[in-house]
Amino acid sequence: MAKSETRSRRSSKAAPEKATRKPRGPAWKRRPEYVAGYTFEQERADRVVAFVQQFVTMTSGRKFAGKPMKLMPWQVHDIIEPIYGWVDDQGLRRYRRAAIFVSKKNGKSSLMAALVLYHLLADGEPGAAVFGAAVDRIQAGVIYRSVAASVRANPELARALEVIDSRSTIVHKPTASRYTCLAADSWRAEGIDASAVVVDELHAHRKPDLVQALTYAGAARAQPLVVAISTAGESRNGIGYQWYQDARLVEASPEANPTFFGKIYEAKEDDARGVESPEVWRDANPSLGVTISEKDFANDYADSLTSGTKRTSFLRYRLGIWAQADARWFHGDDWAKCGREPLEPLAGRPCWVGVDLASNLDMTSAAFVFKEADGSYSVEWKYWVPSETVGDRVREGIPYDTWIREGWVTVTDGHRLDHEAVARDIVAYGESHEIRGVGVDPWQAGALETLLQREGIEVKSVAQRTAYLNAPCKLLEALVVEGRLRHGGNPVAAFNANNVCVYTDPTGMIKPDKAKSSEKIDGIAALVNALALASTDDAETGSADDWKIHVL
Repeated sequence: MAKSETRSRRSSKAAPEKATRKPRGPAWKRRPEYVAGYTFEQERADRVVAFVQQFVTMTSGRKFAGKPMKLMPWQVHDIIEPIYGWVDDQGLRRYRRAAIFVSKKNGKSSLMAALVLYHLLADGEPGAAVFGAAVDRIQAGVIYRSVAASVRANPELARALEVIDSRSTIVHKPTASRYTCLAADSWRAEGIDASAVVVDELHAHRKPDLVQALTYAGAARAQPLVVAISTAGESRNGIGYQWYQDARLVEASPEANPTFFGKIYEAKEDDARGVESPEVWRDANPSLGVTISEKDFANDYADSLTSGTKRTSFLRYRLGIWAQADARWFHGDDWAKCGREPLEPLAGRPCWVGVDLASNLDMTSAAFVFKEADGSYSVEWKYWVPSETVGDRVREGIPYDTWIREGWVTVTDGHRLDHEAVARDIVAYGESHEIRGVGVDPWQAGALETLLQREGIEVKSVAQRTAYLNAPCKLLEALVVEGRLRHGGNPVAAFNANNVCVYTDPTGMIKPDKAKSSEKIDGIAALVNALALASTDDAETGSADDWKIHVL
């Protein structure tokens, strides 16, 4: 063989090895969670594993009830080792928050109970205060009873701990440590000092109040930890999806947030192998074949094919896919894929405006729609909200404060929306763009219509009935699915898009349904009104230069 050929083959093999080279040194530096400045101590993780397998007894399941808990490999290597093995330069636990997303029937509840008992008895925290966070009182009772049953099932734990069912509390008197499970729908107390928190079904927490309070409740502790274990959810606007996004980030780049641990077991709906593949099932179900049989799983899949609702449930609960209920208008990542910028600058070009006056006491939106030369549509939004309502919405978990700070939302003074401020902003927009018309609900127009017409802007009524809204709704639906909408990634509009459901009348015509939608949809309603005008106007498309005559 020629020397040149030998060198060529060697270099072709060496290149990928160099590209994937891990940091040199101890083996733990090659772990996927490695970030400079932290070290891994195997014995700390082994201590947790030993405690769980010696003291925790399974309390449910025909195959497992009454037997000592035997951790599965994924629970040891993917969860316990990274969370409890990594330490900082002071020897304290590296992670302060951890999010584990795994499908149902994978041993989630037993793992939660095991971690609660470890932190209550063996974490070395004086006066440990361990809290469970549940979405409601019923679920809080279920979690508490699961932990209490584990205590009663082990004679050593039963002697060491006092189980107080009347207060849903478990106490270790010698160290003044206790465990309590709180419910989001009844929790009101502040001033909690938590050493560890285990959150159940994070996706189901509609408001972030309890989880956020408990997250910051460990400030006085040396190494507090909040662990959330959850299945996938429906809403992409809540705290569950925020933590899911955080988990995706640190799985890809641990250095982006070194004190947050994330582990996600999920399938991909667009996986080329197909959601009917057992290999895809195993991606989302690390306990498949142990806590749930492949035969039962296959039966669940077959049943999911009989209706859209069952399919949505199968995707969420069995495959870990964040799937909205079928009533939601926009599905998957279709909306996010439309986050492109306009083909040409928008200044000087004709546009059609839709306004949604949702409430005098809440948000109002205006959508400014532009036709592009390639048949796509570009849109910009303006949002307004009365100043006195902002605090309430922030406390409900809607980030109005962030949107205001970043310039997506304009605040008007007082408790009620200032229609004059809305009119002034629309008129100002018209100074650099050619507004060809403003579409509004005739029942809501009122003062705004008068103010705009006084400035020479034509206001057109868009009746909010399916006969009038069906065509622009169908157009919007096609634009989103085909990727022909360009919305620039406006986060308030994304919030609206994730909420909106549609009403379908007996003839099959559709319109946005505010009553059925989970939260505010103002920006989408405004966009439909704008498309109602744009789709029936004969103005030609073109670049900004083509329209300069209109703003001279």
